[in-house]
Amino acid sequence: MPRAPVTSLLRLLWRRQKDLLSLLPDLAYQEMITPLGQSRRGILLINDPVWVNRILSDHDLFPKNDLFVEALEDLVGNSMFVTSGDTWRRQRRMVDPAFSHMRINRAFEFMAAAVHDYEARLEELAAQDATFSLDAAMSHLTADVITRTIFSVPLEGETSQQVFEDFMRFERQVGSIDIKRLLWDKPWSAHAQPEPVRQACLRIRRHLGTMLDTRIATPGLDDIAGAVLDARDTDTGEPFTREELIDQLGVFFLAGHETTASSLTWAFFILSQQPEAVARIRAEVERVVGDGPVLLEHTKRLPYVRNFFREVLRLYPPITFLPRVVAQDTDIAGRRVKRGTMLMIAPWSMHRHQKLWVNPDRFDPDRFLPEREGEMTAGAYIPFGAGPRICVGAAFATIETALILASLVRTFDFTALDAHTVRPFARLTTRPAVEIHMRVRRA
Repeated sequence: MPRAPVTSLLRLLWRRQKDLLSLLPDLAYQEMITPLGQSRRGILLINDPVWVNRILSDHDLFPKNDLFVEALEDLVGNSMFVTSGDTWRRQRRMVDPAFSHMRINRAFEFMAAAVHDYEARLEELAAQDATFSLDAAMSHLTADVITRTIFSVPLEGETSQQVFEDFMRFERQVGSIDIKRLLWDKPWSAHAQPEPVRQACLRIRRHLGTMLDTRIATPGLDDIAGAVLDARDTDTGEPFTREELIDQLGVFFLAGHETTASSLTWAFFILSQQPEAVARIRAEVERVVGDGPVLLEHTKRLPYVRNFFREVLRLYPPITFLPRVVAQDTDIAGRRVKRGTMLMIAPWSMHRHQKLWVNPDRFDPDRFLPEREGEMTAGAYIPFGAGPRICVGAAFATIETALILASLVRTFDFTALDAHTVRPFARLTTRPAVEIHMRVRRA
């Protein structure tokens, strides 16, 4: 039976769920603008690609939602992930060079080293026929990649490992929502995160500060930290302060580790259920790469690998929701919208929308082939966001995931245990509701 918005809210309250996916009514996949039940602040789900682009492009009228900012500010402070207006523009100008084409070329060496070391770990698991958590495995691998590319050190160090463990605690707890507060609190009502989350954030920031100080004492390294340390405000010539550096590094860890880990978890789970996709990836890698290491130039010549991952991002976008808030009374698509209204832009519903995609619920990497371009609705695919705030690390993530998929899939078979129980859950990122346990063996 189709669920109406109010029914979805009652269902969420009755089951005491903390998963916003349960809040979405059936109309979320059928209509371009959908009220999400009744609440004190008002909540609109926006699926219209034109309006999504307008909203994401105007961060003065539609800044990031206060609940979203509140959830992250203990970790990322006043970083570009949560700021708006001139502050955001200054930060983005200073950070962009760290993710330039030249920097990504250099970062690839660090990525490849992390993947090589992880292949050895998978060899051990295969030899032992051991069961392991796919979620934890991908989190560890991507944390190792981001630690190396930012600071030129592997995750093995004590401080790096502690940062990783606290990020895991943060992600599991910060994504939980207080549905009653969502429905009945006024916009911009102050509310502290749970104490375990606050303590995890304090530890992460302290550890990032330790890693930053160590990196400052080691000049001359060509990594992301070095690029951000060298960044200067184009107007004043001033660098980031130490606290601002920790803010931005927190964003890099959050975006470069957590979101990529989420996507790769779904990618390897899908591969465990799609032997045809595995065969096509292996054939493409053999044709393009051969038996040698996967090089940067190879990642750009693996169209099926890239399209496979694009389709993973479509059905399981790493950031489930991009919440915004209306800063002053305005009109959206002829609808009067009051100040304080929450605007939920949901890659999850946009990417599965019946009016925006052909066979939206079907996993079909070939939908991204050039000859099928006519099936695509412009602006309907936003796994990295849209507008000026599109993810600064999108190119970085695209190359990293192509490397990981090409390297691991050609060598290993992944088998999911209890695959029928796997379901998505919206926390900070789109994660499985419970950990996916796997076995791996040599192909």
